[in-house]
Amino acid sequence: MASGVAAEVKSKLAIVDVVGESVQLRKAGTTLKGLCPFHGEKTPSFVVTPARESWHCFGCGEGGDIFSFVMRREGLTFPEALKRLAAKAGIEIDERTSREDARKARLREVLEQAIAFYHVVLMQSKTGAPALEYLHGRGFTDETIEKFQLGWAPDGWDQMIKMLQSRRGVELAELADVGLTSARPNSRGAYDKFRARVIFAIRDASGAAVGIGGRVLPGTAAATDSNAPKYLNSPATVLFDKSRTLYLIERARSEMRRGDEAVLVEGYTDALMAHQAGFENVVASLGTALTPAQVAVIARYAREIVLAYDVDPAGQHAGSIGGAELFRLIGALAAEETGVEITRVRVARLPEGKDPDEVIRETPDLWRESIRTAQPIVEFLIDYYAKAFDVRRPEGKRQAVAALVPLLREIRDPVVRNGYLQALARRTGVEERVLLEALHAPEPAAGTGRGGRGDGATGSSGRFSADAVISAPDSIDTKAELKAVSLDERKLLRLLLLVPDQQERVAETLRAQNLALPSTPARELLAAMLADRDRDREAGGAGRFERIRFLDSLDPELRGLAVALFAERGPDPNDLAGDRVRIGVDQCLLALEADRLEEEIAFNTAEQKEAEAAGDSAEVLRLAATQRNLNEARRSLDRRREDTSLLSSAGGHR
Repeated sequence: MASGVAAEVKSKLAIVDVVGESVQLRKAGTTLKGLCPFHGEKTPSFVVTPARESWHCFGCGEGGDIFSFVMRREGLTFPEALKRLAAKAGIEIDERTSREDARKARLREVLEQAIAFYHVVLMQSKTGAPALEYLHGRGFTDETIEKFQLGWAPDGWDQMIKMLQSRRGVELAELADVGLTSARPNSRGAYDKFRARVIFAIRDASGAAVGIGGRVLPGTAAATDSNAPKYLNSPATVLFDKSRTLYLIERARSEMRRGDEAVLVEGYTDALMAHQAGFENVVASLGTALTPAQVAVIARYAREIVLAYDVDPAGQHAGSIGGAELFRLIGALAAEETGVEITRVRVARLPEGKDPDEVIRETPDLWRESIRTAQPIVEFLIDYYAKAFDVRRPEGKRQAVAALVPLLREIRDPVVRNGYLQALARRTGVEERVLLEALHAPEPAAGTGRGGRGDGATGSSGRFSADAVISAPDSIDTKAELKAVSLDERKLLRLLLLVPDQQERVAETLRAQNLALPSTPARELLAAMLADRDRDREAGGAGRFERIRFLDSLDPELRGLAVALFAERGPDPNDLAGDRVRIGVDQCLLALEADRLEEEIAFNTAEQKEAEAAGDSAEVLRLAATQRNLNEARRSLDRRREDTSLLSSAGGHR
């Protein structure tokens, strides 16, 4: 089942039409009223409010949205109701997806067991001692090695296979499916794909294992084998796609969101050393050039990228980044209403011949300053081309200007563009008026003229087109996903996912006040959070919420909503003091309570008008008294909301 279906169903099916199939409704002001189908009544107290896409019975207290109505009427679960309404709306749902998700959950479990095996070999065996010594020599602490579950794959042909088969009941086919084995010739079984390598666990943004990387030890036989690559990643599997993966994204995303900036390095050890030193917004691109899908992942959490490895203007060299392409991408994304946004790309200048992990280990202050003073990509490109072409000669000036003017044309802000024109004039010695003439001259056709787009110096291969990034599998349109829930529900659910210790308090408050979240997807997500805690208790734990286990338990629709909530931009509530988080939760609960009260007031007002029209004076008096009580309740609620707002504004960050 594809995610985003719930919001699409709500946009295509009117709640009045669905409810009207089994309830006779009549107009009552801005609402419609009828006899409740869920309890016996003679006086209509069942109300549908089209503006809210909701229904509520003031007799039995039931209420909700289009999904909860069908669930209640037909005794269905949410996934079943979603499928039925999706079919009614003409929305196709892939039935295979749920089975595939269950299979992926099992394969992630197999991969976790393999990672645990490699880690034990590294930390507790003589076989792993040289690898542990190597890691210590590279400056990694035992705490880092434990925290990131580094491991060692022994040199035997099938030690991992034998261990996981005999001790964990893992099938050979499952090991092959997660890319841990290779088939022997002539179909005679399999052998371990990773042997005599330091192991790095690769995870997705939610923290779920998707693959592993392996590095040979310097000075070993494997290191001198020309047929053995220095680094080896998992092959493409149903869990792992190197082009969509960033090493340590699960650890970096909170800091990326907090600072709205991601620092990109090339290798595992670069990223690990950065995190060990406290630079936690660093991710690695697994030794490959940056891809559109990786940009889409970054854009979930940060709008600025600092590049801390080889930047080639066209990205023509293996493992390099196309600086010109990335710059063009900024403008292309800005022109699209997609929710995917990159606003700035900068390039860090590190000492010649030094890798990031060396700089971080030896002079962390230099690394910090290099990131802080990283050059905007256009300044970097101006410097690059001024050096690449000899701007002391007329031909060199022409080539540098021809390479850079197409990029300057794409800068929308005239003030910013003028600043870069001045910088280009200074670096090339070409007068500004001449550069302006070049800027406004017709652009040459692709493939014509040396130094222009046709020579490949700045020509975009299309790799970083806006369409490529937007259509990448990991590009989440959070706006579309979140349409399935209300704004107040969205705020509340995000708080509960990021600060789980508030989950049970909210559930108890809702029960005590006889409140329910308005949208069925929101209710289901809260129920899934509580169910995850119950699973932990059943396993002998203390009722702890575990994100990966929680996400794996969700059907695709709810998983899509949960991922969108995790990815939504905004301050991380974990940065706030505990009392401020509690106040934020209370504000959401009060907003939901206010919505319910307004619904009651509107219903009572409509009832009063009907009683007056019917000349029923006794009923008019009764309803007037009810209205006074409701108005007093609203004033009391307004005072409580004002109190929480004052407390919120008086509070501060940690």
